Amino acid sequence: MKQKRWVTTSVVLTSLVLASCGNKEQADETASSKGGEVEQVFKTVVPTEMPTMDVSLNSDVVSATATNSVYEGLYRFNGEGKAEPAGASEVAEVSQDGLVYTFKLREEAKWSDGQPLTAKDYVYSWQRGANPDTGSEYGFLFTALKNGEAVLAGDKPVTELGVQAISDHELEVTLEQPTPYFDYLVAFSTFFPQRQDIVEKYGKDYAATSENAVYNGPYVLTDFDGPGTDIDWNYEKNPEYWDKETVKLDRIEVMVAKESSTALNLYKDGQTEDIILTGELAQQMADDPDFVSDKKASTMYLEMNQKDKDSPFNNEDFRKAISYAIDRESLVTQILGDGSIVPTGLVPAGIKINIDGKEQEFAKDSGNHVAYNPEKAKDHWEKAQKELGKEVEFSILTSDTDSAKKVSEYLQGTFKETLPGVKVNVNPVTFAIRIGRGLKTDFEMLNSGWNADYADPSTFIDLFETGVSYNLGKYSNAEYDKLVKQASVEHANDPEKRWQDMLAAEKLILDQAAVIPLYQKAEAHLRSPNVKDVVVNAAGAPYDYKWAYKVK
Repeated sequence: MKQKRWVTTSVVLTSLVLASCGNKEQADETASSKGGEVEQVFKTVVPTEMPTMDVSLNSDVVSATATNSVYEGLYRFNGEGKAEPAGASEVAEVSQDGLVYTFKLREEAKWSDGQPLTAKDYVYSWQRGANPDTGSEYGFLFTALKNGEAVLAGDKPVTELGVQAISDHELEVTLEQPTPYFDYLVAFSTFFPQRQDIVEKYGKDYAATSENAVYNGPYVLTDFDGPGTDIDWNYEKNPEYWDKETVKLDRIEVMVAKESSTALNLYKDGQTEDIILTGELAQQMADDPDFVSDKKASTMYLEMNQKDKDSPFNNEDFRKAISYAIDRESLVTQILGDGSIVPTGLVPAGIKINIDGKEQEFAKDSGNHVAYNPEKAKDHWEKAQKELGKEVEFSILTSDTDSAKKVSEYLQGTFKETLPGVKVNVNPVTFAIRIGRGLKTDFEMLNSGWNADYADPSTFIDLFETGVSYNLGKYSNAEYDKLVKQASVEHANDPEKRWQDMLAAEKLILDQAAVIPLYQKAEAHLRSPNVKDVVVNAAGAPYDYKWAYKVK
């Protein structure tokens, strides 16, 4: 019953789908009938500041929800978990070889300043995202387009990227090879449109405040004073949005509360209608009628600096000792208590694709690659000591949110107890700083993780190819790179061989403990039953407020 208050979608992640609270016609009728009685303002809390509002630079879940609220791409995920036309007026026409997509845009679509939205806005945005000078961490997604890899490498100009405006309202996209999940990509924030005149007008200050941008989504951003520092902002209904009649909320008010105890007090005082709980508070509130746990297509893991030649994490036995020392069952039940589960590998449970008419789940086919075994941990530590010496000291870089700090402190105690001679320090920093230092590999060990951008194993497997920006620890293995390339190019049109390539890649990286899975994430929330039809995505932007409304 509790889960029926919000709609959940997971784009093929069927095991993670919660039930809908009703169809959209009923929701619209209810919202309309209640509109005169209930103030259509939704108040929510997030656990950290927003690092960026630049869609080309967005790389975190807080910014993803924000950009998804105020921008819109060619497609959008609906309440039933499917990518459907949004900025596009209809489903794309696809060539027989699967390489050319032709999108027709909505002629009525406008920017928040009243200017028409055209195909050129998509072309400019995609070229900006693929331009190596922009520094987009998601730039690698544009390798799906013709010449994308060469553009990203700086070997070809951005004008050679496989996207062009045929007319004001027709966009043609040419791919390098067939991409089974391309429909999902064009619903992702990196592929949202941007206005060239606005970007150039504000330069380095573009999107730094809510006034320094224009928007084409259901809402517009207001009262945002700066990335990484502002602790409250709003989304206001966009009067220029092509589908504004569907949007019922007039305003969404967002506050930052890093501590669960602070968030809980705000909820009890009626100052917010949705909060995240962690640790003991999540366990204590589990029987509350407003409690719900959102399952995520998200794996949290440890990345280790394998770039610096003197790093102890270049020693495979040391990495394996670290992995075997972690009691993940205790971590999810005693420390988190929010519904998170023990992972079996890098790719989370629930990601499935259809191969020759049969649905296959990656995690089940891959098997279990992680285990808690203190004896094996000690054995590998003894082997590692022959190279590293009797004592090793390192720091865990982590966000300063409640759950991240508690997880890191738990690991600190675990390593000290299981691996005599290992000294661990915990270094909590703001989320924005953690992201920045992670991207520079300015850490020894990083409390990290990844939320699926789309429902395909490649969103995890592709991360650790040599040279990919999100390969934060700089893992590099020629065989792994070969498997990734085979899956994306040579076997792109052979689902079974592609599947086997990705299975082999996951086994390889985990057998080497080059990345160490911790848990598959869930979020424990208290949510008001008066808030209806918020879409909770397991993959992609965590939340979509387009269809949300309030009742008494």
